[in-house]
Amino acid sequence: MAESETITGKIVAPARLDKALADSTDLSRARVQTLIADGHVEIRGKVASSPSVKVNEGETFRISVPAAIEAEAKPQDIPLSVAFEDEHLIVVDKPAGMVVHPAAGNRDGTLVNALLHHCRGQLSGIGGVARPGIVHRIDKDTSGLLVVAKSDAAHEGLAAQFADHSIHRRYLAVVGGHPSPSVGTIDERIGRSDANRKKMAVLDKNSSRGKHAVTHYKVLQVMDGAALIECRLETGRTHQVRVHCASIGHALIGDQTYGKTPKSLKTLISQLGFARQALHAAELGFLHPISNKSVSFSSDVPADMRELIDQLGR
Repeated sequence: MAESETITGKIVAPARLDKALADSTDLSRARVQTLIADGHVEIRGKVASSPSVKVNEGETFRISVPAAIEAEAKPQDIPLSVAFEDEHLIVVDKPAGMVVHPAAGNRDGTLVNALLHHCRGQLSGIGGVARPGIVHRIDKDTSGLLVVAKSDAAHEGLAAQFADHSIHRRYLAVVGGHPSPSVGTIDERIGRSDANRKKMAVLDKNSSRGKHAVTHYKVLQVMDGAALIECRLETGRTHQVRVHCASIGHALIGDQTYGKTPKSLKTLISQLGFARQALHAAELGFLHPISNKSVSFSSDVPADMRELIDQLGR
């Protein structure tokens, strides 16, 4: 677990205290506000009482950052495929079958459990808790890349990029049938289904529910009763690729929630033992939240999905 830390320095530009300290340190503004509320910030030699007090350039400050407390989830020694890692963040190539975050029914064996072990002693605390900062997720049965923050500053920077949709995400999927046109954009709101609250669904464009969602797709390979497509996401809604593909009549192969395996492919799918949606997060790109340099990562299609593609392409 990270040790307590004392940060001292001078205000770099006049502003209200929380903003000035965030600009003068590696702490997020939200974290600074919490530290002020807990009495851990001194300005002008006195304990700060409000985040909105005005401060001037050159004024000295002292911040006592308590040691991050242990996360509720427990560290587990689970192998990880790491595409990139530094002191601020880690990019993981998640296998299909692994849940990202502990929840009812999946309290352990998750990516978070694995990261708590892998990053032990390196987590500076997200909101004061020694835990990895999950800024996006991919489904249990989807494979591929996702980025996780190791510090408050990285968490805030990555979250802002996901919020403004500037993250580059490219998925590969195998769908039933042959989408026409072969290149297109699906611009449909996504929200909870009225028929089944555990599922997502495309909603009416004028609906006040759900969220705007945009997926750009392109057919890469036409196969026997199926197609390999790429999907580039403008937005990142829950089950977006799966719901959008199903909405145009081309559900993902193996997706038992949003589609059914075409009869013509059932025998092959059964022989291969392919029991998940054919979806892989193949590319991920973003601005590093600390260095501000553009970084990009790619992941090869895993063996089970590659075998599916090869067999369908014969």
